Amino acid sequence: MKVLILTHGTRGDVQPFAALAHALHQAGHEAVLAAPAASASLASRYDLPFQPLHDGPNTLMDEPEIREAIETNYRGPHGMRTALRVMRRSKPLMGQVIHDMAQTSREGADLVVHSFGIPGHHVAEKLGVPSVPVALQPVWVPTSAFPNPMLPVPLPRALNRASYWPIKLMLRSLAGVTDAVRKKELELPRRRGRHDPLRQPGGPATVFQAFSPRLLPSDPRYPAWVHTTGFWYLPASSGWTPSPELAAFLDEGPPPVSIGFGSMAGTDPERLGRVVLEAIRLAGVRAILVSGWGGMRVADLPPNVMLLDEAPHDWLFPRMAAVVHHGGGGTTGATLASGRPQVICPFVADQPFWAARVHAAGAAPEPQPQRRLTAHGLGEAIGRAVTDPGLAERARLLEEAMRAENGVAAAIKVLESVAVRR
Repeated sequence: MKVLILTHGTRGDVQPFAALAHALHQAGHEAVLAAPAASASLASRYDLPFQPLHDGPNTLMDEPEIREAIETNYRGPHGMRTALRVMRRSKPLMGQVIHDMAQTSREGADLVVHSFGIPGHHVAEKLGVPSVPVALQPVWVPTSAFPNPMLPVPLPRALNRASYWPIKLMLRSLAGVTDAVRKKELELPRRRGRHDPLRQPGGPATVFQAFSPRLLPSDPRYPAWVHTTGFWYLPASSGWTPSPELAAFLDEGPPPVSIGFGSMAGTDPERLGRVVLEAIRLAGVRAILVSGWGGMRVADLPPNVMLLDEAPHDWLFPRMAAVVHHGGGGTTGATLASGRPQVICPFVADQPFWAARVHAAGAAPEPQPQRRLTAHGLGEAIGRAVTDPGLAERARLLEEAMRAENGVAAAIKVLESVAVRR
């Protein structure tokens, strides 16, 4: 079985698809990962066949307008105007991504697995093979059990199912670009329903939700063609070794707290850095600040704090007393797999949803939203995360449950059955 895997976004968006590609190879199948060019090092680390796509909207992450959108979570009239400006700027960049995506059809495949945010089902249609869209958040398949987690405003329960329509409209915003690629590069005709990744020409698509069903707020009663498999994890980074400075810091005292917000920063990363340093002081802990993609800026670090550019989550997190992060699906899954308590400081999009779900599962104190983050509130949350035995025990039990789900193995089993039915 040869599987073409198409995805886009930042590291947290790409890594689950790399995990699937790696697991497919381990199971004796072929898999090609097509992802942003900046992801090449991740593919190389696991010897994955790789096709680079244009980095697209990732190139905008450091711009002030994008930081403002992250900080406001698109709330209020100003937030909506910002959202529209971001969409306008992202559209031509996504056009370049879709153009590169179309070129991957030349290699052939038996199945196309793709993230929902990139219209890979058109490539599958060109190849005449099934497409399998993958959701990293429960926002693509409508349910009446809970509202769309991406919406920044509360809604009455009666509108739960209707709240998923904005996500479909977001995909339709790329319809013009996609139709041009269908006609000129894929040589496909126009057809009814061509922009709906949930529908294939022959009926509903097989859909993966690559997260744990244990984190959903209630039984959503998804259709049989939706498979919520559990998180998709890469194997531990056995070839990675810490720097002498990091190894020495870990040996110098009790386990520290990891604090990092990935590519999330908002408009004032310096202020965020000051809040974090004061929270560390108030909590009385040692800490490693993972600076990542400019999520916070700090200076004049005290001896109990170390600044680290990056480290594999599966190596770093299990060695921590607790993990403070932004609540992206990938980082949330990695923290759950480490068995450590967490403090989630959500910025935007699906992050408030994951923050609420991990708190409800008992593995984190109450979320600390970035737009009202204070040193006192964050310090109290960190203090509880490292001292509350109930949080630690629940985090350990959730780790066992996440590992037992073995999401990539469950996904491969479904893919094999889909390939057989072709």
